[in-house]
Amino acid sequence: MKLREQMPELNGATEWLNGEVTKADLVGEKPTLIHFWSISCHLCKEAMPQVNQFRDDYKDKLNVVAVHMPRSEDDLNIDEIKKVASEHGITQPIFVDSEHKLTEAFENQYVPAYYVFDKDGKLRHFQAGGSGMKMLEKRVNRVLDELDKAE
Repeated sequence: MKLREQMPELNGATEWLNGEVTKADLVGEKPTLIHFWSISCHLCKEAMPQVNQFRDDYKDKLNVVAVHMPRSEDDLNIDEIKKVASEHGITQPIFVDSEHKLTEAFENQYVPAYYVFDKDGKLRHFQAGGSGMKMLEKRVNRVLDELDKAE
């Protein structure tokens, strides 16, 4: 995905955990962070406490959606996904992308990967890998600041 492109529709989940959301639910009121992760990804698990902290700190200002992107057959076990999500405190909606439908819509190749969309659903920031939560926070704050100025 390129910057400023519209958020794809959230179609093709094999299952939703922690509630289901649509693009229409996310666009319009506040910015959205969509993060891709996988149960086989060590970096994802390492970053999860920071993602959760982020989700909790910004809960009134930011939508957060997790996308589980399988990297192998072992990653398709829904009970294991539920177990790992619970162990790591993932309470936000989880799009289980066992058929890579959303992964393809995002043209995403990485876990973890983070996409920040502004309130109008335009992509404003993308980053991949385990580091850089500070950079992510900066980008989210920039989008939030723009929102404050616009109101």
